[in-house]
This record gives sequence, C-alpha cells and structure tokens, in this order.
Amino acid sequence: MTSSTHALLFAAPTRWDEACFSVPAVRAMLAAGLPVTVLCPAEQEAFWETLPGLERIVYGPKISAKALAAELEGRFAAAFLWEAGLAADACAKAGIARRSGPAGDKALLKRLTDPAAPPAPGPMEHRVQHYLGFVEALGLDTRIASLFEPVKLDMVPSPGSVLLVPDSDFGRSHEWPLDRWEELAKTLPEKGGALTVATDRPLGRELAGRLGESAAVLALPVFGDCLPVLAGFERVIAADGSLPHLASHVGATCTVLFGPNEPDWKRPLGKRHTVLRRHVECSPCFSPKCAMDLRCQRELTVEQVSGTIS
Repeated sequence: MTSSTHALLFAAPTRWDEACFSVPAVRAMLAAGLPVTVLCPAEQEAFWETLPGLERIVYGPKISAKALAAELEGRFAAAFLWEAGLAADACAKAGIARRSGPAGDKALLKRLTDPAAPPAPGPMEHRVQHYLGFVEALGLDTRIASLFEPVKLDMVPSPGSVLLVPDSDFGRSHEWPLDRWEELAKTLPEKGGALTVATDRPLGRELAGRLGESAAVLALPVFGDCLPVLAGFERVIAADGSLPHLASHVGATCTVLFGPNEPDWKRPLGKRHTVLRRHVECSPCFSPKCAMDLRCQRELTVEQVSGTIS
C-alpha cells in the first residue's frame, strides 16, 4: 500500500437514502481532481462502482475496527465521517490526522478532530446540503448540474414500463394501504403502462396476488444488486423508502408516496420526480410506527396519485 499526504477518505453513510444524498459531494471532489477514496460496506460496493474514477475500500460485515484500521493506516491525510460506528472507529484507530464530521452526533463527536458546528436555525434544507456543505468548505463549487444527474448504466428502459413498490424498509407507517395500491394498479393499464409489482416483501406479494395476470411480478435483488433491474423501468411508483432513491440514482422517474417523512428534506434527487403527501396535523412525525390512526396515509387518495401519472 502506498501512502499519501493529501488523500481523502469518504466514509459512506450506511443508510441507502443517505448514501444517495452523499453522491453529489463525492462527485464534486472527483470533478475537482481531489484524490478521494470511498470507504463502504460490502453491500454498497455495486452502488459506488457506478461513479467512474472513484477508488473504493470495501469492508465486510465481520471485520473488526482494528483490522479495518490496519488497512487505512498511513494512507490518508483526512477523512469525512458521518455517523458513529465501525468506519468512524477504524479511522480514529488508524490515526488519520484530520477527521471531519457533524458535531451534533455525540457518539461520533469523540472520533472527530474537526467537528463542524450545527447549521444555524432556518428553513428546512434538503438532506443533500448536509454533505455538500462539507465539500464547499474545501472551496469546491457544488453548483454544477452534472453532480446531480443519474448515473448511466448499459440499460435501456422498457418503453411505458412501471414498477410498483408498495413496501417500505422505513417502517409500516410509510406504507399506503393495500386497497389503494390495488385500485391504483387497475387504472394504470388505461394509461398505457406495462405494470410490474415488486414482490420481495409482504405487501408487494399480497398486491401481486390480488392483481393476478394483469401485472408481472419481480422479486427484486437486495438493494446493492438491484440497480440494473431498476434502470430497466421508465417509472417507479413507490412508498417512501430506500428503493425510490436507488431508482432515481439510475435514471428512473419516480412517484413517491410520503407519509410521516418530510419531502422537502428527503425527496429523491432530481426535478423529474413527483412526491405526494397528505399533510395532516401530526406530520411530519418521522416515526416508523404510527401512534395514532395513520391518517397521513389513509387520506391520500388514489385520484391524487393517479392524476400525477401521465
């Protein structure tokens, strides 16, 4: 291993939505010619491979912080850390001289040498700004459209293809009622879309059973391996979860049904997407389990969703 006094290490966020939001910051560093390497869990390797020219260090689920630190030691002058955990522990044990990250995370703070002050109170910003702010502090220009464009895979979407993803890995409160999905699915053939239902999770399997032969079924691979599959669809209609962010990353146009989350904060990157939410008295609560009557989901109508799909 060769050492570098200038190399930068970017510890990838482990959540899939956060990984997607961090992509423009990584691209900004690559565009500026900075020697950046991403440190990511093995399940994210295929995701980060979609960024040309990006060096990667991949760690498995059973590696210790000490063993990972041995791989990093002497190679990096600085690291960007976003969350407490294995990557942050390894960077600290490796003695990386400058370790930057958000000061608001108390568990992470003890691993940082250069914590960033929390942002000043103000209007809610999209989560992408959390990552861009750190690279802007390096003097990099982040107002470049190409930083936010989908990646290009060797995949041509099937014309008119639509994928329904009714399940959310964020929790049941993020899922629209099954009968609404069924009603919506029955309106889509009238709009000319070739319909497929993602059946890797329970709600999708039940929806596919109700629709029968009127819809194709698809058991999606695990998130890290599903990118080429998602790139084959023109449109993805999904519950708020990780899948629409990954679909956006590879160029699909997404319609995302929000419930307890905040679209202004967590919508997929790109102006081509549509986000829908019934803003009720208790939203956004951000909870994976509703403490009331799930009114943010129940009051979102099929007509509202269908009306946004051409």
